[in-house]
Amino acid sequence: MNDVLSASGGVKQVICINWGTKYGAKFINRLYGMVARNITPPFTFTCFTDTRDGLNPNILCEDLPPLAVSAMPVNTPGIWNKARLWGPKLGSLKGPVLFLDLDLVIVRSLDAFFEVGSAEDVVMTRNQTTPFEKLGQTSLYRFPVGKLLPLQEAFCANPQGIADQYRFEQRFVTKNAPGGPRFYPRRWVLHFRQDCRQPLPLNYLFAPKLPKDARVVIFPRTLRPENAILGKFYNNGATTIRDHLARTFDKTRRKSSDTPFSHLRHYIKPTKWVEDNWRE
Repeated sequence: MNDVLSASGGVKQVICINWGTKYGAKFINRLYGMVARNITPPFTFTCFTDTRDGLNPNILCEDLPPLAVSAMPVNTPGIWNKARLWGPKLGSLKGPVLFLDLDLVIVRSLDAFFEVGSAEDVVMTRNQTTPFEKLGQTSLYRFPVGKLLPLQEAFCANPQGIADQYRFEQRFVTKNAPGGPRFYPRRWVLHFRQDCRQPLPLNYLFAPKLPKDARVVIFPRTLRPENAILGKFYNNGATTIRDHLARTFDKTRRKSSDTPFSHLRHYIKPTKWVEDNWRE
């Protein structure tokens, strides 16, 4: 048994967080199903949530951890509610925990994420969009319970100031994790838009690819797994080539931020491997 698992009694501890109505039971149950199919027991799956309706009974539920702020930051792209997980306790969990976003897709074994580094390390996914900044991702990262308490305390003392300075919670963790973060291999966690979808004009001929070294695929921003399954770049996107091309020079029918060229790039064919993996 390695150092990481020894610190958690030999159990692989996976966690997620849910609040509000954006995701809910459908996403949580699917994430649990993917974890259960892609991990070697023993493991636990704990969801910190404000509602337990409709959840798989195998999911361990805990209330959302407290966060001592009078108001959360506004006008920020960061997901700062994740700071709830940085406190001195996380329910009954002790030792390293692997955090997963609710809208990612697991395609291969998670076991290796518990083998990198030591039990005391914060281990992050590489952020593919900022290669020169060496920024980490918090879509998937591992940390020991309580290790990020100094970050929670700093955030609670000045939530708007921290959000304004760092913009994203992942930049805040990368720059301030005690001892600095370690990183998982770049190709283990891939970005669907950047690493999987085909470039123009191949996007009109072939579905997004699944690289053989991927273990997890993340879906930041508006292109979510359900969109990829249908072949839509965003919720109101076209699902046929003909319809997509017809929108190219009609501003009223394409995404407001898209130019005609970017609109052409933003066509994807239905992605069967997402459908095969993103299920309970």
